[in-house]
Amino acid sequence: MKNIIIATVKEWNIENYFKLKEKYNNKYDFYLITDKEELNLENITKINPKYIFLPHWSWIIKEEIYSNFVCIVFHMTDLPYGRGGSPFQNLIMNEVYDTKISALKVDGGLDTGDIFLKEDFNISIGSAEENFIKLSKIIFEKMIPNFLENILQAKKQEGEIIEFKRRRKEDSNIMKIETKNIHKLYDFIRMLDAEGYPKAYLDLDEVKIEFSEVHLKNKKLVGKFEVIENE
Repeated sequence: MKNIIIATVKEWNIENYFKLKEKYNNKYDFYLITDKEELNLENITKINPKYIFLPHWSWIIKEEIYSNFVCIVFHMTDLPYGRGGSPFQNLIMNEVYDTKISALKVDGGLDTGDIFLKEDFNISIGSAEENFIKLSKIIFEKMIPNFLENILQAKKQEGEIIEFKRRRKEDSNIMKIETKNIHKLYDFIRMLDAEGYPKAYLDLDEVKIEFSEVHLKNKKLVGKFEVIENE
């Protein structure tokens, strides 16, 4: 049987990995990598995978790996629109709610690789984490199976190149929103609400207020806040 590597650290991807493994256990042998140090040429050469899938993988893949094996990442924009970091947050800030999930081959650039396929994706509601879970479901139930069941040809990216900048922790300050209305605040809080992301916050001298679990109800925002002492 042919081998497949899936490298990821998010719990929702790991959960879906085991479901995928069970579904295709008579056709492929699967290997899960959750530590970036394990994604090295020696380990991968031993496995000799047909594909290396990297959903929600934040680390650089070395040339010695992507030049010898087919490495595929999944980017939450309609590439070449939205190359770069923090795609979900940048899409929300640009009020782009209908987007694509692009499955692309890793090369030496940042999201510059050839595209294998795309799937529609809507991000108009829900927290960042809720959308990442929804994204994972599409990747593991639809996109990766497409690779496993068909022979896909990658094509060069076409269209205008728009690059995104990776957001910094200080960009989560609510006071940086230019227009502070209900819908802008809703988008701003929800787009930062996920494991490992700096939550939306307000600085009030000695304390900081962080916001999460926001919902829009009857023209009001309802959610959770935490007051934390500034260091």
